Amino acid sequence: MNIWKIMKQEIIAHAAEAVIIREGDKVIKRRLKKGYRIPELDEKLRKLRTRNEAKLLEKALLLVSCPKVIKSDEKTKEIDMEFINGKKLSENLDELKNKCLIIEKAGEETAKLHDNNIIHGDLTTSNMILVENSEDNKVKNIKLNKSINQLINNSKLIKINNKTQNNNVININKDNSESFKVYIIDFGLGFISPKIEDKAVDLHLIKQALEAKHFQNWKELFSNFLKGYKKSKEACKVLAQLEKVEARGRYRKKAE
Repeated sequence: MNIWKIMKQEIIAHAAEAVIIREGDKVIKRRLKKGYRIPELDEKLRKLRTRNEAKLLEKALLLVSCPKVIKSDEKTKEIDMEFINGKKLSENLDELKNKCLIIEKAGEETAKLHDNNIIHGDLTTSNMILVENSEDNKVKNIKLNKSINQLINNSKLIKINNKTQNNNVININKDNSESFKVYIIDFGLGFISPKIEDKAVDLHLIKQALEAKHFQNWKELFSNFLKGYKKSKEACKVLAQLEKVEARGRYRKKAE
């Protein structure tokens, strides 16, 4: 490997099963070998999870703000994607003046994913990045819009929600007039599911994250998240199921 290329790389995060490396305007998610697994199983799991995450990101990009996949390599177990230059909500949300609007936007984005049966699997403020819409970002968004529209126009039909729809009715969330965007990142634990239970668990995760990381005003933040999420066509069912998920959790604690 090129020594100069290695020197330009910077490790910016360690996940449970991967390392995140920044290289210029892109990041590389590299899934690492696990010595405690049978080698053949480890190889199969890392390959499958790399493939699944890349596909989920490509589906999600048609719906919400998330990193664009540049390249996916199942042999090296790596995904190259665009670097999102913004503020991680887990570290900055409490200090932001418009935090209620920002977390409401996060709720709207989650609703769009759920309405298309995309389950994030690790929905926390650590996996959300705030990008304020500067002039430079507006230019990037315009270019991204062109890429997405080209992707859609290359296919006559696109399947969403297991239904075939004409490509000109896809609702792309790329309004350049917005003052900010909330990017959802790290779909490593994500999957496709129409189950209300899976969507409720996603909401349970963000609620727990807000309570743990933003405990001073987590109730207000979660209320605003739900305000955005209620734009989902299945919001009532998911919220009803959320109550059941939480009830099970309380029952387990009492049993312990």
